[in-house]
Amino acid sequence: MRRALLPIVCSVLAACASVRTVAPPAPAQGWERRVAELQQAAGWRLDGRAAVALGQQGWQAALDWRQSGMFAEAHLSGPFGIGALVLKQGPDGLSLNGAPPSDAVLSQVHDKLGFDPPLENLHYWLLGIPNPASGFEVSRDDQDRAKTLTQAGWMIAYDRYVPVAGDVLPTRLSLSREGVRVRIVIDHWNWTK
Repeated sequence: MRRALLPIVCSVLAACASVRTVAPPAPAQGWERRVAELQQAAGWRLDGRAAVALGQQGWQAALDWRQSGMFAEAHLSGPFGIGALVLKQGPDGLSLNGAPPSDAVLSQVHDKLGFDPPLENLHYWLLGIPNPASGFEVSRDDQDRAKTLTQAGWMIAYDRYVPVAGDVLPTRLSLSREGVRVRIVIDHWNWTK
């Protein structure tokens, strides 16, 4: 009798051992709620790389972006810091390499980069959301995140997201407009939201 019970007891224990209670995943935030929260983000930083193609020409740079409320600071530098640019944007305007903000800065930025970067929108697009100040079109993936975004004449495609501070943020995105292609790869997010 003991021999007959032993296989039954072993199989019951094995079945109990293989059944685990797993908490269901937290419900994903809806698109509108995520957008509203990310638009209000107070501060964050990213480190990554940018590659720009302008017809047959192009360039690559390290990218360091710091956002603090209405103030943004972007550092672009080539290998060994060659061709470094520091752009600062705030309520007073845009400055380049420490010079005070002026109307001439935009043309200087265009001359150095080869195109007019979408600075008023870029800090939103890096977060995977549209700028609330102008119209846009968005297609979303099956996790309710931006897959493509069209705004201000630019088309932004999001290739990959990673978990950051309880949310997900882009790590690879491409921007394109009239012969300009910009590829951004984000290596590290520092989120202070």
